[in-house]
Amino acid sequence: MNITITGGAGFLGAMLTHALLHRYKEIAQIRIVDRVEPDLSPYDSRVTAVVADITNPAEMDRLIDARTTHVFHLAAIVSSHAEEDFDLGMKVNLLATQLLLERCRQVNPSIRFVFSSSLAVFGGELPALIEPMTATQPSSSYGTQKAVGELLVNDYGRKGFVDALTVRLPTICIRPGTPNKAASSFVSGIIREPLKGERSNCPVDPSLPLWISSPETVIENIIHASQLPADQIQGYRTLNLPGIQVTPAEMITAMTHIAGEKFAQRVSFETDEAVSSIVSSWPKAFNNAAELSLGFQADKDFRTVLEGYLAKYPVCEEEAC
Repeated sequence: MNITITGGAGFLGAMLTHALLHRYKEIAQIRIVDRVEPDLSPYDSRVTAVVADITNPAEMDRLIDARTTHVFHLAAIVSSHAEEDFDLGMKVNLLATQLLLERCRQVNPSIRFVFSSSLAVFGGELPALIEPMTATQPSSSYGTQKAVGELLVNDYGRKGFVDALTVRLPTICIRPGTPNKAASSFVSGIIREPLKGERSNCPVDPSLPLWISSPETVIENIIHASQLPADQIQGYRTLNLPGIQVTPAEMITAMTHIAGEKFAQRVSFETDEAVSSIVSSWPKAFNNAAELSLGFQADKDFRTVLEGYLAKYPVCEEEAC
């Protein structure tokens, strides 16, 4: 296996690299592609770094060659950032996707190409439950760029140019680290920051239903998509990764029950209309029967997600907070 991961220096890219190395001894090489130099110290000699601009056609031959077997296209300009900088979002979220697909087509059409999309492709007046044939009507530039990327992936796959498919990711929660420019960043922040002894704000109605998945489950599902037999990919080549529905209020209640009341007191509730308008346009629940039948997984509930997070990242003790 020869693997390329765009956005490989990021949180999900690093998790994916670790998981692949642990699971597949037959991996010959993983190329981590990003605009910044990644830390390779956690990995073995099979991992190499390529610092590149994936919007530059001249860079493509450094990223993918005839030996490449899998491409995981995770690189993206996230929601609020893409809304603020339309041109950058178009370049990274759309142009780079087409360049990568075309490079695969040229050098090895049998490459399994996994494109990470988002529930932000939906918007407008949505049904309570998203079905496989629910139309995409994005309410943001990020969602629009991802929706067009999905169409490209489907067409390249349909025509046999690349063995390509899309996985739509739920909101990932709980992300460790620090906030990013995603509109959904607060979903992790209202738990992560209080547990570190810091304050955080919930910018949406605390009763707003959210569709989330733990990072561990998302990684398992992305890898599963990369190994899905071609004859199981029927029709439109986009899969809605399973998630669970939870509200910010329910998340904070779970944190209170597991960690204590003081943590919930660190969360404020000041509405941010820009963030709220984006996040409230996203789906609240999906019918994942088809994906579950193909072996994709869902988290049990948010309490289980939080307990898993706390096992890796213990709470800030009283004297330190």
